[in-house]
Amino acid sequence: MCIPVATKAQDDNEKQNFGLSWSGFVKNDFFFDSRQTVAAREGHFLLYPMPVSEDLDGNDINANGSLNFLSIQSRLRAKISGPDAFGAKTSGLIEGAFFGHTNPDINGFRLRHAFVKLDWTNTQLLFGQYWHMMFVPECFPGTVSFNTGVPFQYFSRNPQIRITQKAGDMLKISLAAATQRDFASPGGYASLSNSMTPDMQLQFQLSPSEAFLVGVTGGYKTLLPRLQTDNAYEAENLVSSFTSNAFIRVKTKPVTFKVQGIFAQNAYDGLMIGGFAVKDIVDPAKDYRTYTPVNTMSAWMDIHTNGKKWQAGVFAGYSQNLGSADEIADTVFSSGLHGTYMRGANIDYLYRVSPRVIFNAGKFRIAGEFEYTAAAYATSDELGIINRDEYGKITDSEIVANYRILMSVYYFF
Repeated sequence: MCIPVATKAQDDNEKQNFGLSWSGFVKNDFFFDSRQTVAAREGHFLLYPMPVSEDLDGNDINANGSLNFLSIQSRLRAKISGPDAFGAKTSGLIEGAFFGHTNPDINGFRLRHAFVKLDWTNTQLLFGQYWHMMFVPECFPGTVSFNTGVPFQYFSRNPQIRITQKAGDMLKISLAAATQRDFASPGGYASLSNSMTPDMQLQFQLSPSEAFLVGVTGGYKTLLPRLQTDNAYEAENLVSSFTSNAFIRVKTKPVTFKVQGIFAQNAYDGLMIGGFAVKDIVDPAKDYRTYTPVNTMSAWMDIHTNGKKWQAGVFAGYSQNLGSADEIADTVFSSGLHGTYMRGANIDYLYRVSPRVIFNAGKFRIAGEFEYTAAAYATSDELGIINRDEYGKITDSEIVANYRILMSVYYFF
């Protein structure tokens, strides 16, 4: 007689400890671009302007502007709480948006985050899909545009196992092992998966107070670009790369200031320019290739006021193609193979300035942003050969710019 009563009491207690809360927002974006852009989801996620493309009369085809209205960033989030396990507090989160996975899938529901956490007093374990450690939720640009500072900001969400350890009241150390899903290296998620080595990331955050945060991140990943050569032989050569950043956030009563510097090799999966290239074709008959990562430098700053009703801010970013540390095979540039493994292979540098104004009225928000993005595209000589050196570094370029006028309307719940 006592066993059913005790079981029922335990079940009731677990139900009381379990919770599910919904939140999210509806967002509508209205934007105009002065020229054609390299972007995702019908221009919504903007990277940089397209290069000059002349017709037979010498007119720049990409100089035509565009206009679009989209609601695909609207988001749903479910927070889950449950009874303790292993002496730790448990929680979970599922978040998605209607951004789709590809342009044909636009409006489709897309998973953003899905993870569970175990929290002890000084230790946290996270299992699931969450931000890549190079993207710092405590210090990222507050732009109105959904690009969130890309391609100057490393941007990726990855399936991972992450452990975070507090060392005293000020220092936090995190270590993560991640794979790839929606944000993948050239060749897709399999290029990392087939290397049988996860993307390893280590981060230190120091925060003496809520007003100040400083940190550094370092990571290492290895890819197997191909399982088979173009001539039907097994391919075994790997390419390894290093990523790092340093960031500072200072928050005062009137304003918040954030700054971040990034040095990354093969940052393609973080939606930055760069990637890797063929170092040498060591056996042309079998198409055996060795690889070298391409280096990218980036820096950005973001400053905004902290008013509850009115906020004003500005983002500024700069990114540079540093080329490779090793010489790149001559045949790469003539055959076009570099385009297979790189984003923005013909870009020397990029910069962006985007001021914004935000008005909040309870759960309702109206925000406006002017975004000016310039890309320095490589020029060509009289023979049509792109001006770059043997390391893939652009030696002569010309600026192409786009300005975007963006208005967004939110309703939070």
